[in-house]
Amino acid sequence: MRSAELKGEIVRAIVAAMLHLFMVVIALAMPLLAFAEAERPVIVGPWRQIAGDPDLGAFTAPRQQPVDFAIWQAADGTWQLWSCIRGTKCGGKTRLFHRWQGAKLTDTNWTPGGIAMQADVAAGETEGGLQAPFVFRIEGEYALFYGDWEHICSARSADGKQFTRTLDNGNKPALFGEAAGANTRDPMVIRVGTAWHCYYTAHPANKGAVYCRTSQDLRSWSESRIVAVGGAAGLGPYSAECPFVVQRGAGDLYLFRTQRYGTNAQTSVYHSRDPLDFGINNDTGHLVCTLPVAAPEIFTAEGLNWIAALSPGLKGIQLARLAWKSK
Repeated sequence: MRSAELKGEIVRAIVAAMLHLFMVVIALAMPLLAFAEAERPVIVGPWRQIAGDPDLGAFTAPRQQPVDFAIWQAADGTWQLWSCIRGTKCGGKTRLFHRWQGAKLTDTNWTPGGIAMQADVAAGETEGGLQAPFVFRIEGEYALFYGDWEHICSARSADGKQFTRTLDNGNKPALFGEAAGANTRDPMVIRVGTAWHCYYTAHPANKGAVYCRTSQDLRSWSESRIVAVGGAAGLGPYSAECPFVVQRGAGDLYLFRTQRYGTNAQTSVYHSRDPLDFGINNDTGHLVCTLPVAAPEIFTAEGLNWIAALSPGLKGIQLARLAWKSK
């Protein structure tokens, strides 16, 4: 081979090697760049209590606790709150839904409205197994998604107050679930792109993870996919509870994932531009921060951002302003 040709081959090999190295560096840096660009949610307070420990009549128990909940505005403009009350005397898994109503979002101590829903054993729901309501508006109606201890179920309402279960051909409200005994629960539904995404949690083999299924019509759902698991939040059965996803900007998604309730409450916040990947046993490029709250619901109302969460003593629901700040 002539000397000039040999030199040319060497130069081309060096250029190709440098280009490959450059591409590898870019690929490794992309998650870190996304992490650097992510915003950080900040609670700006003060907290105000909007719901307390309700009187359930014959089902009232001294150690009952209002836990996972939903907040929305009904057709008449009033604000509605449903919470799962656990540790009651209703039997079975001890859980049912209780309602409150507020004339204004910023009112404190909304008016209790009594028991909103109990498990329908005849329809296949687990006795006392209702968990984590979530409500959103669609095409002039209100959709309620909730857990029955083993499945995710749904109901509909015209006014945002009175809900009727949506049943399949077998008169069952269950839409889907993970393995038996995995305690499929805590649904949250959001439209991302052209599909509805239902995020929820389950803990088969006592390993908690955030799952997602997609749908075009809110009735037929895809197979499940794990979208967040492990990392600093852990792998325990309660390490991925109450998933809540917020869209901000062009394609920026934030997953709020709770690990602990009570005075040491903790929710980890993850960023992604892929609605099906918030970090699988890997926090790099995803974990933004942790917040000292449990079971948060994040929404926009009256032109402001809000966060609602469980009170530290697990005897009510509280509300505060939320800000998003650049890191």
